[in-house]
Amino acid sequence: MKTTTRQLVFSAAAIALAQVASMIKIIEMPMGGSVTLLSMLFIVLIGYWFGPAAGLITGAAYGLLQFMVEPVFYTIPQMLTDYPLAFGALGLSGFFCKQKHGLIIGYLAGVLGRYFFSFLSGVIFFASYTPENMAAPIYSLVYNGSYLGAEAAITLILIALPPVSKALAQVKRMVSEESA
Repeated sequence: MKTTTRQLVFSAAAIALAQVASMIKIIEMPMGGSVTLLSMLFIVLIGYWFGPAAGLITGAAYGLLQFMVEPVFYTIPQMLTDYPLAFGALGLSGFFCKQKHGLIIGYLAGVLGRYFFSFLSGVIFFASYTPENMAAPIYSLVYNGSYLGAEAAITLILIALPPVSKALAQVKRMVSEESA
């Protein structure tokens, strides 16, 4: 993978925009996680525009920034799962960058990747917070799915709107033309 200055600039801007958007919390969950103003979209776009390697690296870097800003640290495996792995998974969007409806499919893949790592963290590291009458895997599925699913639904509705879709397609064309 050859990294260009343009790619680094777009990635840095996406991380900055995602960080600012992550501070605009529509719903904040009691034990971590929140519905933010489209924060995952900015990282997903890097994968969609530049491919999976750029998306995964940008997502992992964003995850480390999230850790520095709002750290929840119990063990190194927990920190890696909750931050660089979970946010890095948003870069899975890059595997769909050349497909029809690639942004929507890629966004779903990225969010599902993040959901997987958040679920895993919930089961492995935070199972002690599970209510007595519920199994830890079910609780982790529901808890993490509630905030990630809500933000995903909001974002998918927005990016499906024709003006937004056209604008994002235009930016992708510009990035593709100038990268070639």
